[in-house]
Amino acid sequence: MRTRTAVLWVPDWPVVAALAAAGLDAHVPAAVLGAPSRGGTTAGRSVVATSAVARSAGVRRGMRRRQAQEACPDLVLLEADDERDARTFEPVAAAAETVVAGLEVARPGLLLLPAGGAARYHGTERALAERLVAAAAEAGHECQVGVADGLLAAVLAARDDAVVAPGGSPAALAGRPVGELVHAVCDPGVIAAVRDAVGLWWRLGLRTLGDLAALPAASVSARFGDLGTWAHRLARGEDERPPARRRPEADLAVATELDPPADRVDVAAFAARRLAEELHALLVAHGVACGRLRITARTTEGELERLWRTDTAAGGLPAARITDRVRWQLEGWLTDDARRRTGTQGSPQVAPLVHLALAAEDVAPAGTHQPSLWGADAGQDARARQALDRVQGLLGGDAVLTVRRAGGRDPRSRVRLVPYGEDTAVDRPADRPWPGALPSPAPATLLPEPAAARLLDAAGSDVVVDARLARDGDPARVRWDDGEHGVVGWAGPWPLAERWWAPDGGTRRVHLQVLLDDGRGLLLAQVGGAWQVEAVYD
Repeated sequence: MRTRTAVLWVPDWPVVAALAAAGLDAHVPAAVLGAPSRGGTTAGRSVVATSAVARSAGVRRGMRRRQAQEACPDLVLLEADDERDARTFEPVAAAAETVVAGLEVARPGLLLLPAGGAARYHGTERALAERLVAAAAEAGHECQVGVADGLLAAVLAARDDAVVAPGGSPAALAGRPVGELVHAVCDPGVIAAVRDAVGLWWRLGLRTLGDLAALPAASVSARFGDLGTWAHRLARGEDERPPARRRPEADLAVATELDPPADRVDVAAFAARRLAEELHALLVAHGVACGRLRITARTTEGELERLWRTDTAAGGLPAARITDRVRWQLEGWLTDDARRRTGTQGSPQVAPLVHLALAAEDVAPAGTHQPSLWGADAGQDARARQALDRVQGLLGGDAVLTVRRAGGRDPRSRVRLVPYGEDTAVDRPADRPWPGALPSPAPATLLPEPAAARLLDAAGSDVVVDARLARDGDPARVRWDDGEHGVVGWAGPWPLAERWWAPDGGTRRVHLQVLLDDGRGLLLAQVGGAWQVEAVYD
């Protein structure tokens, strides 16, 4: 399968985006440094992207930071930021959509566009390329456009600013080095695997894409797996899959100005009800349900914003439920007690609202979800969600809480309670490294308050772990509020010292996992020489 594809490529996009975010001139020598490896040093970080000016001075990708600075003393070093790259690339994608009705963002800096119908509409493929270049220039960026059959051929054509004739992609790719496959990678995490495979193919004598394409597809798949199949298809000028085009959708959002400003919940909720009805009518007119509801309010002191998650499988939210969520959020913003809970500083006088807006995000066609006849998806979840919504409607948004996983080193710090349906980030992200954290699995039950306990050895003496993690005996029995139990297995100890530099000495404890003779597992913690039960494993 070969799809006639146009590719819009902005060279050195990570550097371009970083310079724009830093407010620096585009003609300064600059390079983007990759994230440091775990346990690595700042000096050992390598260059992942360079500007043309920096390359002319000898800076290359893969160089260490000090090597790059030696090659170009005036080099400006910038931090890698995938979110920034994607966010600043959106104006380019929006400009391209004014020329072509649908597109696919392969990665920030690289767009895939259907060339067949668009080329017929604009006259020729070269005219299409010129229109795309002009649209990107209006957005403030220079780009190159290539057209060819297949993904890899189109990407390489964009790097050469060329148009490959229909049916000419295999011949255009045949003489290219096999290492050119890396330019078609959309996921940065796969680049290392592709480069390793390219090195292996080079040692096996497969120096060009034509050499790889000449091999039998079944043999490549059997020897190199999914990665080999992907590379073999691209080397033959084919596509990995049918393109998933992004279609421009109308903004499903409503807003209103509050004049005079609203300083009471009931006044703001009246305007929110009208907005909720308008947004619901807009969703019904488009035949979609939203997965997230964004509530934005502007006061005389600043702007507030919150995301609430909804359920697209159940058809989204009716106007009344949208109104409830907006009202709950307004209560949180316009109540002094809620302002103190969120840590907002300011005078006791609440800043009045002057603007309120609602936006539907993560929209999906309404009614596309077909529940199962039995099992977890047979309707019980939907009825449970409706019951929770009803309780929230009667008692308020903070009356129903749900558990959100957070970052931390012990089970108690890894749990956060947030209002049901509220889509907010926790204060301690779970995806960060937490050195010294307890190993998986997490305990099933976390006690509201740690219970005092005694850990005894076979002779009945207390087991104590000293500062060097040495034990004066092996755990044999645990005595706590429900009696005494034998220990049939144990693991640990794991020391935990947090904020040891603080004036109060921080937190110092030792954790131990024990398996009791009744099948239960306990998480014990020694604090100040005494043991306590913190959690229970099933």
